[in-house]
Amino acid sequence: MYAVSGGIRIRKGEYKAVAERMRKIQEQQVRIVRNMNKIKYKIAVMSNKGGVGKSFVTASLAAALAVAGRRVGVLDADVHGPSIHKMLGLPTGFGMPARSDGTILPVEVPPGIKVASMGLLVPEDETPLIWRGPIKTSAIRELLAYVDWGELDYLLIDLPPGTGDEQLTIAQIIPKLTGIVLVTIPSEVSKAVVKKGVVFAKRLNIPVIGIIENMAYFRCPEGSIHYIFGKGAAEEIAEQFNIPFLGRIPIDPRIREANDKGKIFFLEYPDSEASKAFMEIAEKIMKIVENGEGEGEQG
Repeated sequence: MYAVSGGIRIRKGEYKAVAERMRKIQEQQVRIVRNMNKIKYKIAVMSNKGGVGKSFVTASLAAALAVAGRRVGVLDADVHGPSIHKMLGLPTGFGMPARSDGTILPVEVPPGIKVASMGLLVPEDETPLIWRGPIKTSAIRELLAYVDWGELDYLLIDLPPGTGDEQLTIAQIIPKLTGIVLVTIPSEVSKAVVKKGVVFAKRLNIPVIGIIENMAYFRCPEGSIHYIFGKGAAEEIAEQFNIPFLGRIPIDPRIREANDKGKIFFLEYPDSEASKAFMEIAEKIMKIVENGEGEGEQG
């Protein structure tokens, strides 16, 4: 025998299980709304192209915003390849404190950044999460529902490459998502792929706060500049889609060294050209979202 729910045929014996899942999802959404209402600005950092340094950009922006006196949290929504915890100095498997009421506390690192990541929950780097889309969606929803961020000024969400399950989940279940920051490198291949991120935001009616060009150039010790991956890709995208160009980050070998050691580059080398660029970009983002100046395309 079957029962009909929303045009879907469900065996009567399965109806209670389906109803329970729906009840749980609704309860989680209530929690998500309550949690997100305590956060002023929710910003997703994304790029359709892998390998552009998006997680490094997210970690550095978080540090810059915290240094500027903002209360900052970072959610790593890259389920299969979480790395933001390492770039913020936390080892894989570090864990997150759980309360008796089922809520979870994010881990806090200097200078006052709260972090939640699947990378803190898996036992070791080699442990794969072999999950299909629905399970990934459920995991992200549970993090949003049960991680108690408290009151924040900014929550940065580090997304994996692409426009699939993780991106749609964040876009659709976070109420009043402030906007998206896109990351690219100057290559033509990256430029072509990253444009899809602008179209993604447009179709979902999410503001694009701006675009950042990472690995923009290398400055030799004597001062000469070399554009190793090309030049001007981010500015071209910004002009084509009428979105703000937030700035460019130079190549610095110390970035790789700091990331590998679990050190926050922005804090380790505050006087570096890259760190100064991140501070300028953070100031632009604060100006855009806090003062409503120069807002990007609304879709």
